[in-house]
Amino acid sequence: MRRKNLWFAVACAALLGAQAPLVAQPGANDWVTVERTRGTATVSLGGTVVPYKEVTLAAQLPGRVKQLAGIEGDSFSEGTLLVAIDESELLAQRNSAFAQLANAQADLRNAGVQYQRELYAPQSRQSMGGMGIPNMFDQMFTRPMEDIIGSRDRGAERGADLYGAGTRIQQAQNAILQAQSQIQAIDAKLRDAKSVAPFDGVIMKKYVEVGDTVQPGQRLLDYADVEYLQVLVDVPSRLRPGLQEGMMLQGELDVGSQVVPVRVAQIFPMADAQRHTVPIKFDLPQGVSAPGEYVKVRVPDFNSPAREAPVIPMTAVRYSGSLPGVCVQGQDGRPELRLIRVGEQVGNGMMTVLSGIQAGDRVLRNPGPGGCSPSR
Repeated sequence: MRRKNLWFAVACAALLGAQAPLVAQPGANDWVTVERTRGTATVSLGGTVVPYKEVTLAAQLPGRVKQLAGIEGDSFSEGTLLVAIDESELLAQRNSAFAQLANAQADLRNAGVQYQRELYAPQSRQSMGGMGIPNMFDQMFTRPMEDIIGSRDRGAERGADLYGAGTRIQQAQNAILQAQSQIQAIDAKLRDAKSVAPFDGVIMKKYVEVGDTVQPGQRLLDYADVEYLQVLVDVPSRLRPGLQEGMMLQGELDVGSQVVPVRVAQIFPMADAQRHTVPIKFDLPQGVSAPGEYVKVRVPDFNSPAREAPVIPMTAVRYSGSLPGVCVQGQDGRPELRLIRVGEQVGNGMMTVLSGIQAGDRVLRNPGPGGCSPSR
């Protein structure tokens, strides 16, 4: 009986042991000792997220807005009609100009016929008609005498008639050019009556509604390419020499305090005369922010003395919500979570720590996702 009870106790203990969770204990290779590194001092400067490309579409001629493609946030492809202004008056002017063009072309044809007739059947050879005494005297006495004594220059008369016919041709051609120019000017205004998307993007803000009357220069809407974003930061002039286009720095998002790499994209040539700052744009990774948000950029300050800071592997950092932390070896040898303030990346998978730990502490190199246990 005792033997049966003993076997029963052993079996229960084995069963309970099988059900108990096994917690992996960190080995010697799981820990890393925090060291200090000497690095360049940095200054955190705040900036605003702006689109990579942004334009303001304005009215080019007066009129009434008859079409709007959408509202703020709507996306459109390049060439899509965004805003249209009523062009009824312009179309009427265009029809009138085409009528003038048709009249001028008819005048040109008529002038050409007159010129050909003068060329082959000159009017200077024809005698003046009529039954009046002066005209009869001219036909019976004056012109025969002119022919006898040669005082009448028929060549000059013919030349004058041809010149007059040629002048009428030139006037008709000028009228055609004038009508064509009017049509071209009206067509240009018709194009200005339509505002199309200059690139793929979204409407950021609209200033008018359908039915509004606009004047030349009045803003219609803001349009931007938000696929690529940048941070616009006013950097103090004393920090400008330490920056070069293409340089990689670190930025901290206002939402979630996430640290992301940023690249110096554009350094403006002129400094603000009152604030003594230089506008600088930094490229952001895709999909990490939105226009108008706040981002801090860590700019190196070579004017300040170099500082020392603890460095740890980037894999040692775990986030509890939005708060970064590391698993530090306690006095009993067990890992315990400690919140830290992360600094900047220093290469080779390492990063600095601004506060929370110090040199000599031991942290887990790669804690598991569930807590301060080593990841296997």
